[in-house]
Amino acid sequence: MATDALKSQVAAKWQESFHRLNADAPGIVGLMQFSEAWRISTQFLYPWDINSMPVDEDGRPYGRDLEKAKPAFALVNQSRRLPALLENFLEDMRKSFHLVENEIAQYMARYEASDNTDELQALVSRVMEWYKAWAPPVELGATVFSTYSLNFQTRLFSVLPPSFADGFKRLCSLLLQPPGDEAEQEGYEWNPGAYAALWKDFEMLGLIDRYESIIASVGYEFIENYILTKCSGEWANPMLEDLRVWMSDRVVPWMLHVYARGASSPEEARTMLQGVGSRFDFHINKTLCDLRTKEIFDIIIDFPDSMGALQDLRDCLQRVDQREKLVKSLRKANQKRLLHPGADTKLILQQYVATIRCLRVVDPVGVLLYKVADPIRRYLRERPDTIRSIVANLVGDDDSGDSLVDENEPVTPLQQTDVEDYSDPQWDPEPIDAGPEFRTNKPSDVISTLVSIYDSKDLFVKELQVLLAQRLLMVSKEGTDRVERERRNVEILKIRFGEAALQVCEVMLKDMSDSKRIDVHIQSQKSSVVHPTIISRQFWPSLESSDMVMPGQFKELQEQYDKEFRTFKPDKKLKWLPHLGTVSLELELEDRTIEVDVPPLEAAFIELFSEKKTLTLDELIVAVGSVDKSAAIKALSTWVDHGVLKEDPEYTFNLLERAEEAGTGGGVTRERDMVPVESEQPTLSVAQQQQADQMRVYWKFIEGMLTNLGTLPLDRIQTMLKFAPGYDRTVEQLSAFMEAARREGLVIVRDGMWKLNK
Repeated sequence: MATDALKSQVAAKWQESFHRLNADAPGIVGLMQFSEAWRISTQFLYPWDINSMPVDEDGRPYGRDLEKAKPAFALVNQSRRLPALLENFLEDMRKSFHLVENEIAQYMARYEASDNTDELQALVSRVMEWYKAWAPPVELGATVFSTYSLNFQTRLFSVLPPSFADGFKRLCSLLLQPPGDEAEQEGYEWNPGAYAALWKDFEMLGLIDRYESIIASVGYEFIENYILTKCSGEWANPMLEDLRVWMSDRVVPWMLHVYARGASSPEEARTMLQGVGSRFDFHINKTLCDLRTKEIFDIIIDFPDSMGALQDLRDCLQRVDQREKLVKSLRKANQKRLLHPGADTKLILQQYVATIRCLRVVDPVGVLLYKVADPIRRYLRERPDTIRSIVANLVGDDDSGDSLVDENEPVTPLQQTDVEDYSDPQWDPEPIDAGPEFRTNKPSDVISTLVSIYDSKDLFVKELQVLLAQRLLMVSKEGTDRVERERRNVEILKIRFGEAALQVCEVMLKDMSDSKRIDVHIQSQKSSVVHPTIISRQFWPSLESSDMVMPGQFKELQEQYDKEFRTFKPDKKLKWLPHLGTVSLELELEDRTIEVDVPPLEAAFIELFSEKKTLTLDELIVAVGSVDKSAAIKALSTWVDHGVLKEDPEYTFNLLERAEEAGTGGGVTRERDMVPVESEQPTLSVAQQQQADQMRVYWKFIEGMLTNLGTLPLDRIQTMLKFAPGYDRTVEQLSAFMEAARREGLVIVRDGMWKLNK
């Protein structure tokens, strides 16, 4: 049972409410007026079904006479019952919203069945009709209208099916671009203003704010598709600025409706678009950078015709932080397409040089090059013919026509790593992504970069000596121009490697001149068909030794020449290397004469058949000294191919004085012009391998050091080896030996530290 105090409080509240509603009118007149105003207001705001809304005698929607409703709204507001009226209206809208939901379901069912975005446009227009029909008058104030809009949008989003988001994205795509390629071919002109009303409906229904990420994705995908279509494989010219012009012509007008709604002036619109415009420009840079990153290996192959793509990549990387992605992509492509046994060393070197030049365009500081080049350099270091390929290119011994060195690049000395000068006012710190060893690998010219693959340039100098020796020993007696060309090559190499490094090469060239002068003198004393190349044993790389001896007339010719040489040079002695060189022969058989140039071993074998018509393989080998059986078979097969010898039975060879019928057509004496056989290059032991063989006796010492101490630098190994008996090698010779051991898999090296390969 209520207390007296509670009754008194309720009575006071009732009296207060009555006086507020009655407005000091006599009796309950004011209350009756408020009741009528409430009826008129709720009837005006009631959310009728727009498909069957009742009309009055004047044909207007029932209860929708705004002039009559204004006084009623004013009285309700005066009585401070407007919040209650709004609450009542929103509750009525909740009960009637199933009408909107039913129509949405019908439109979405037709869209899902036909996949036609026209149904979505019609749906938006229809929902807009419901929205406008139920909207309260502006006379009730902005608060009432915004509350209505928020409530309507909330209920709208709650009833839209999941498929609407996909359809809305397709609809936005249609508003951004023409409906098809045929439209452009027929002269279709894109007019973003034609959809201004539709964008206005999107804004009023809250669809732009609700699906902002979807609308942005439409713009991003449109940009991506355009870039992939227009820029894929187009590397000659920069494309970035053209893409920005295209965006201002095609994308920015579309962005005005989405992101610059309500702008009253171009300056205001520009301010509103500044943030989103920056994001879209960033996406252009990112998409183009992703494309060029995927194409980077082929872009490098196409250099310098791909300079435009490299410039775009450089500009994009300044805006987009994808340097690490570029490094990973290029290293992966190199590993898959370049660094494998099927790739020729010259091809790998060419790609490496192109990579150097391309990445210098993209990143002049060289951080990207350092990270990308490291696997290539390690792989080239493990290839046994890398030094020879580089050296062959340096001396012009490359027959492919693709030079590693730019002809316009001046010949300069090899560059050494610069020491940091922190007092230099132009000094800049290294980029944040530069590794701690970055400064140790920054020579600027290509040759210095290639030579820096190895720890010491001495390896290159020794290989230069070996290659020059091979080339000089292949020069014929008429090859004066060839020697002069080699002399010019040595002069160029002096600039790169220094005078001291090429002194041995100078001696070899002098030996060639002296050899020609000695031969001219001996020939003037006693003419001979022998024209040997006389070299200084101490200054030439060691030639492969052989126990072979020349039989018959060849031996006599050697002895006669040796006698004349001792007369001319009594303090010198010739040591013949009969397995090297070329012999020009004229074979006179019963029915034919054969002229041919062959290696000495083949000449020695055929000379033996002048004494005996049938010889076995073993007899031939014994007669010329100790030669390899496979080399002997190869030499004899040459005469079998010429039809001079016949093997019958196996390993027994017979001289064919008369050509067999199948070979020459029987008994016709004629001269056979044979294609001269190119003489093989003299076999020279590579300098590194020579030193490795000489130092194998010290391997046990080195192995013990690395076993007990783990990893050691080269200078520490050299210091400890000096305690070994008889050790007198230089650190360069030790370096060559350790490099040979690494190639054999005995040791590994990382950052100058050597350890056993367990």
